[in-house]
Amino acid sequence: MFKDPYVFDFLTLEEPFHERELEVGLVRHIEKFLLELGAGFAFVGRQYHLEVSGRDFYLDLLFYHLRLRCFIVIELKKGDFKPEYAGKMNFYCSAVDELLKDKTDQPTIGLILCQTKDRILAEYSLRDIHKPIGISDYELTRALPENLKSSLPTVEEIEAELGGGLE
Repeated sequence: MFKDPYVFDFLTLEEPFHERELEVGLVRHIEKFLLELGAGFAFVGRQYHLEVSGRDFYLDLLFYHLRLRCFIVIELKKGDFKPEYAGKMNFYCSAVDELLKDKTDQPTIGLILCQTKDRILAEYSLRDIHKPIGISDYELTRALPENLKSSLPTVEEIEAELGGGLE
C-alpha cells in the first residue's frame, strides 16, 4: 500500500529545515500531497490532539482512508529513521484505535516518513509490532542554487509584471 519514496517535489525547503516546516508545507499543498499519497485519502487534521492518561499528544498528520475504512497516522521525521519512532507510532495507532476508531473501522495504519531509512533497522524495529506500520523515505526538491537565483525573476517581480499580484 505504501510508496517508497514519496516525492514532495512541490516543496522547496532549504537545509536546514524543521519537521514543522515540512508539515506546514505539506498542509499548504494538501491537494498535491493527497495525490502523492494515492487514491482514497481524506485529510482529518494536522497536529491532531489526543489525550491519553491525562497527557496531551499531537499527531503530525491524521487521515482517513475511504476504501480501507481506517485511520492513517503519518509522522514526519527529518533525517534518518530511528528505532524509537516505531514504538511511538505503535502508541499512536493504539490510541487512535481506542479513542477515534468506530467499531466498523479497520485497525489504524501508521506511516513514518523519514528523509532516509536503513532497511535493516526498520525491519528489526517493526519485527514484533503487530500493528500495520510502514516506513518510507521522502524526497524534496531543493531550493534553487544561489547561482541560478540571480538569473531568474523573484515572485514579487513576476507579480508586479502581471499587474500587482494573483488573486
